[in-house]
Amino acid sequence: MSAHGVRGALREKGFTLIELIVVIIILSILAATALPRFANLQTQARIAKLNGALGAMKGASALAHAGCLASTPQCTGQPGSGTYNMEGVNITMINLYPTADAAGIVSASGINAGPLSTDGYDISGGGNSEGSVLRMMVMGNDPVNCSFTYTSPVGPNQAPGFGILVTSGC
Repeated sequence: MSAHGVRGALREKGFTLIELIVVIIILSILAATALPRFANLQTQARIAKLNGALGAMKGASALAHAGCLASTPQCTGQPGSGTYNMEGVNITMINLYPTADAAGIVSASGINAGPLSTDGYDISGGGNSEGSVLRMMVMGNDPVNCSFTYTSPVGPNQAPGFGILVTSGC
């Protein structure tokens, strides 16, 4: 074999430096366009988690209210004194709806919330009196701005209030 034939075979193996740089540039462009999409997934997950908690609380409030109405002698719902047993858990009630605290709406909805919660939820405020406001937060960048509120009924024959979702800090 001639010396020229050996050099020709060596040139055909591997990438040239320019080809390698072009491939790296293409991969960098793809990564730069995909990275913001993947980074946004955490925000979307926190918002979905917040929506799930809101749905759980609305459903639990309606179920506790319906159960309380069906068994009114056992569920007085007077401020600070009423309880309703919902699936083996005593739920504190006010005006026939769950109170705005951990023993009320949080227990009724089955959400594990608090500073030591491994589920990623925390609560602030609340109470067992009429018009108490509980803030349900999803832990993350800015929990106060990744939250909604539950307001216990302000009087008899009044429904509780659910605040709009605040998602600017999710």
